Amino acid sequence: MQAALRRDFITVEDYLAGEEASEVKHEYVGGVVYAMSGTSKEHNRITGNIYAAFLRRLRHSPCRPFFSDVKVRLEALGDDVFYYPDVMVACDPRDTHRLFSRYPIILVEVSSPSTQRLDRREKRWPYQTIETLEEYMLVAQDPVEVTVFRRANKWNPGVFTRRENTVSLKSIGLALKVSSIYEGVLRPQRPSRKLRADA
Repeated sequence: MQAALRRDFITVEDYLAGEEASEVKHEYVGGVVYAMSGTSKEHNRITGNIYAAFLRRLRHSPCRPFFSDVKVRLEALGDDVFYYPDVMVACDPRDTHRLFSRYPIILVEVSSPSTQRLDRREKRWPYQTIETLEEYMLVAQDPVEVTVFRRANKWNPGVFTRRENTVSLKSIGLALKVSSIYEGVLRPQRPSRKLRADA
């Protein structure tokens, strides 16, 4: 989540050096840094569930999942941009920098009501310019809603709102139940009452 805005122009080199020493994470857009606020338990749990599923799927592959402390670097309208996606997957051997990825294949953002517009619009369009990106997954904290934008589908959204739905992440061959994404967040479903045959 982005919070306070610092208006001083900062070079990429100074930004990266400052992030290593800072206790607060900042995103960077064209020389301006934005401090990120803390997240909720629900946000943390959803992010952890997705990361764990990616880690299991990719354990013996050349792809690597990363949690929210690793940045993605891109260019938007000629400006250098660094975001902290909640989860990402990178497979490209060109990704050699230890602080950020330039070539992710999947990006995931877990949205709260206050960050939904940022994740759905301000971040989505620059993300889609990344040459290697195949899928962008947007997960709402509340209500249950998972949206997947795919390059192969011309970035048109696929929306999943039922816990029994399965989200297919084709770039890594993973089928992910919506209920597993929200595990520990959703209340357990009550079994449906069925009329007895002799009632």
